[in-house]
Amino acid sequence: MSIDARACAAALGLFPLLLASACSTPVQTSGNPLFAGWYADPEGALLAGRYWIFPTTSAPYDEQLSFDAFSSDDLLHWTKHERVLSTAEIRWASRALWAPSVIEQRGRTYLFFAANDLQRPGGPLWDASDARSHSGGIGVAVAERPEGPYRDLLGHPLVDEFHNDAQPIDPFVFRDDDGALYLVYGGWGHCNVARLDDELDGFVAWPDGSTFREITPAGYVEGPVLFRREGQLYFLWSEGSWGDGTYRVAYALGESPAGPFTRVGTILEQQSSVATGAGHNSVLRIPGSDEWLIVYHRRPIPNAGRDHRVTCIERLEFDDTGRILPVRMTFEGVEARPLR
Repeated sequence: MSIDARACAAALGLFPLLLASACSTPVQTSGNPLFAGWYADPEGALLAGRYWIFPTTSAPYDEQLSFDAFSSDDLLHWTKHERVLSTAEIRWASRALWAPSVIEQRGRTYLFFAANDLQRPGGPLWDASDARSHSGGIGVAVAERPEGPYRDLLGHPLVDEFHNDAQPIDPFVFRDDDGALYLVYGGWGHCNVARLDDELDGFVAWPDGSTFREITPAGYVEGPVLFRREGQLYFLWSEGSWGDGTYRVAYALGESPAGPFTRVGTILEQQSSVATGAGHNSVLRIPGSDEWLIVYHRRPIPNAGRDHRVTCIERLEFDDTGRILPVRMTFEGVEARPLR
C-alpha cells in the first residue's frame, strides 16, 4: 500500500472515516494464474473495448483441438468463452491448434493460428509413415465479433511450406504505426516476416520481389512478438526448450519490421520460488498511457506434467533509455485497469 502507517495515523486525525477505509483496504490484484485451467502461448489484445486473451489449450497435440478465449473489463475478472474455434471449422487441421494471434481489421476479428505439426523430408522430426505431420502450417479464421463464432477464411493454410528454414508455426500479426500489417512467425530457430494485404488473406511482395524475409535475431527459437514504444521497435521471442525450465523470453531492438534486429538480452526466466518455463508471451498497452503489461505462460512448482502450463500477467517496465527491465514473476499479478 502506498500510504504508510504513520501517514495513515496523521491523516486519520483529520479524516477519520474516509481515510481509515483507505488505509486498511488492500489493493486488489488479478492474481496469477489469471484463470483456471492449463493454458499456454497467451495472446493478449484490446478488442471491441475489452481486454482479451486467446491462449493455446495446453494438452497433448492430439487433444489441442479447440481454442477458448477470455475477456475482461478491468484485468481482474475474466469471462471464459468456450470453443471459439475448433477443428470442426478448420477441416485441414487434424491434429492440433495452437499459438493464436488476433487482430481487428475493418470491423471484423481475424484469428491466426498454427495447426498440425508440419515437418519436412530431411528434418529432425520427419516420419514418412506419419501422414499427420505431412501437412499443416499457419491458418486464418475470421469472425464478426471477438468471441466468435470463427470460420476458416481460406479453406487451407496461409503458409504451408518451410521458407528460410522456418517451420510455419507461432504466428504474430503486427500493425505498424503507418497501418501496414505484417505476419511474423517461425520455429526451428528461424523467424520470417511477410507483408500482409488488407484482406489478411495473402501477401504483398517486398520491393525485391520476395515474400518471406528472414529476420532471425541471435538466440531466437520461437514465439515472436513486435511492438513500438516511442518510435522504438521491440522484438521479443522465446528461447530454450518449451518443455522444461530453460524456456525464457529475450528481446532485440530495431527500426523496421524488416530488420535488422540487435539482441539486447533476457528479460523473463524461471524463478525457483515461483515457477519455471516462463515464455511465449504477448504485450498489452493500457489505452491512453505509457503503461505496458506482459502476458505469458509458466509452469507451477511442483510440476511433473509436460503440458501443465498456466497464463499469467506482470508489469513490463522500461529504464530511462528505453531498455526493458527484468520482469519479476509474482503470484499477485497486476492491479485493476478498468476500460471506460
